[in-house]
Amino acid sequence: MIVIVTIKDVAKKAGVSTSTVSRVISGNGPVNDATRQKVMEAVRALNYRPNFLAKGLKEGRTKTIGLIIPNIRNPIFPAVVRGVEDTARKQGYTVVLCNTDEDVLIEREYVEKLRKRWVDGFILATVSEHIDHVLELKKKGFPVVLLIRNIDKHVDAVIIDNFKAAYKAVSYLVKTGHKKIAIIKGNQQLALYRERFRGYKQALKDAGLPLKEELITGEDAECVQWSRDGYNAINRLLDQSIDFDAVFATTDLRAIGAIRAIKDHGLRVPEDISVIGFDNLEFSSLLDPPLSTMAQPFYDMGARAVNKLIQLIKNGQNAEPVIDVMEAELIIRKSTR
Repeated sequence: MIVIVTIKDVAKKAGVSTSTVSRVISGNGPVNDATRQKVMEAVRALNYRPNFLAKGLKEGRTKTIGLIIPNIRNPIFPAVVRGVEDTARKQGYTVVLCNTDEDVLIEREYVEKLRKRWVDGFILATVSEHIDHVLELKKKGFPVVLLIRNIDKHVDAVIIDNFKAAYKAVSYLVKTGHKKIAIIKGNQQLALYRERFRGYKQALKDAGLPLKEELITGEDAECVQWSRDGYNAINRLLDQSIDFDAVFATTDLRAIGAIRAIKDHGLRVPEDISVIGFDNLEFSSLLDPPLSTMAQPFYDMGARAVNKLIQLIKNGQNAEPVIDVMEAELIIRKSTR
């Protein structure tokens, strides 16, 4: 038979009130050393385990965060999740991870389920810009922080400046003598890829280089096999004998596919065509050749999102949303000349 030990049992054994036991366990409020020792001896003797869920419900908080990401197969997210979990754990929070498979209906379902299960707040990398369900959360007072995928709405977020990062990458290619730069543009339904495409165009314009439609390539929908997207995009250009001397890929995985296509056509990277990626995945430095890329601080972004969310949980929503914009770093390796 399972015996459930309550705080009253501890108080009775220690010869103190339940409020004293509560102060000892929570660490809130003054208790003299002798009394504290008696209470802890009773806790150990009875093998008492505090019911933090019940305590959280009573206080209106459970110290649980819902983290909703669009695709766990996307290799950028493990570092993000680790940053979220490590930081949350240090502050006494538990993280519930949900994967939506880029399906907005699944995202809505998870939001509703977690809301009913008393999570204290949400961190979301949203599937699309149709986020009425997210705005409804905020309207009802639920703390929400968007991560990586900014949607230009009135919601707190942690992102990078995708326009600036893409501009920097393409400007580097121009600076190193490249004049015919192809882009694998990514899903234009997502703001981050639109911003990277805009940065590409502006860098060409500022360098006095023409925007050539034949060098704009890539799928218009989010692709599960991102490297295949990059391979197909560059393979089409090479099959059509379109002349280009560099590729700006909007993810490292697309860059990997681009390198494979170039090599399959008997060309060399970077001697014939330079390739620069975007993300700095853990294995990008191990490729042949090692990949030049724009490094996103994924772990730090996850950590900052948690700190931001916990502040919202404790202090309430900001009068105006605060968008934290973190810097991407240009990493030059041997895939560019």
